[in-house]
Amino acid sequence: MADQYRELFSAKGSLAFSSAGLVARIPVPMMGIGIITMLAQTHGDYGLAGLVSAAFTLSMALLGPQVSRLVDRRGQGRILLPVTGISVLALGALLLCARFGAPDWTLFVCAVLAGFMPSMAAMVRARWSRLYRDSPRLHTAFALEAVVDELTFVIGPALSVALCTTVFPEAGPLAALVLLAVGVLLFVAQRGTEPRVLPSSGPAGSSAIRLGAMRVLVLTLVAGGVIVGTVDVVSVAFARHVEAPAAAGIVVSVYAVGSAISGLVFGTLELRMSPPRLFLIGTAGTAASAVPLLVVDGVIGLCVVVFVAGLFFSPTMIVVMGMIEKIVPAEKLTEGMTWAITGLSIGVALGAAVSGEAVDRFGPDGGFTVAVVAGGLIILIALLSYPLLSRKTTIREEAAR
Repeated sequence: MADQYRELFSAKGSLAFSSAGLVARIPVPMMGIGIITMLAQTHGDYGLAGLVSAAFTLSMALLGPQVSRLVDRRGQGRILLPVTGISVLALGALLLCARFGAPDWTLFVCAVLAGFMPSMAAMVRARWSRLYRDSPRLHTAFALEAVVDELTFVIGPALSVALCTTVFPEAGPLAALVLLAVGVLLFVAQRGTEPRVLPSSGPAGSSAIRLGAMRVLVLTLVAGGVIVGTVDVVSVAFARHVEAPAAAGIVVSVYAVGSAISGLVFGTLELRMSPPRLFLIGTAGTAASAVPLLVVDGVIGLCVVVFVAGLFFSPTMIVVMGMIEKIVPAEKLTEGMTWAITGLSIGVALGAAVSGEAVDRFGPDGGFTVAVVAGGLIILIALLSYPLLSRKTTIREEAAR
């Protein structure tokens, strides 16, 4: 297995851009929780902290695809530096406003402008696609990126909270700001692997999200994100319910470990089944693995269930990214991948909000019900969209021949 991942880096510049991309993408999971922790300490207001963090998350979800669309049109080198500059300046202003007690509205303005932070996960995937388009190695590269995503969302929030609580309140977001600036500078410097700008093959100005198959995949990831967000919130509630609050972190980590392991293994497999069929299996597994959440009665049982649920997450994400690479025109690939990541992020935020309300009203079982409903939506979407996805991926494979 290690040999297949080692072969990925045989391409010149691959290790450099992937390493720089890792540094630049850690700030994304650091910022949301970092803003909450910072403002909770400086202002003592969790409601304000949550709203400012939500403003940042929503802004990034809306602006991210537009930034990536500009990247597809103008190139990574020309767009990433100015938009990152806007985000870095806005984040710096946010920290100063929090430190010196500026009016609350300034916090929201800065958070919205900070949303210009580019989707570096999509930028890295676009470079892998340039190197290994129509090659089996691209499947392995996307598997690696899915695992890296898991690692950043395990390491980033923990690092941000630790810095905010042990150094000074603004330390977590400040570290994210520095990592973003340094990572993007190093990434953009790798010109040899930058995807070239391709001429448009469709209507001028059209977006990747206008494609029906693209909308289906994004909607599926929104539903999948709801499950992830629900697991995060309900794990805390369930651990408190069984009087073992410290176990919440273990449960969330087990989910990430299961996803990372399955992603690494899946990336080494020689796939003979069509991507839409793999997508259908992955979504069915995701839906089925959510049902046992309703009957867990202890932390160990919950760990087992979320570990199994995690096994389906990375492979499904890998298949989705592979289908996007086939469905979306090459000149819109970065935007398409960013829409996928945006859909997942929106789902996570939505899942956290809805499951939190369900827990308040009905206890942990209410939160788990949210995950089960989301699982049902995933499999319904996959079944209804199977003919469309099969047709679109077949057209691309025939064209590649």
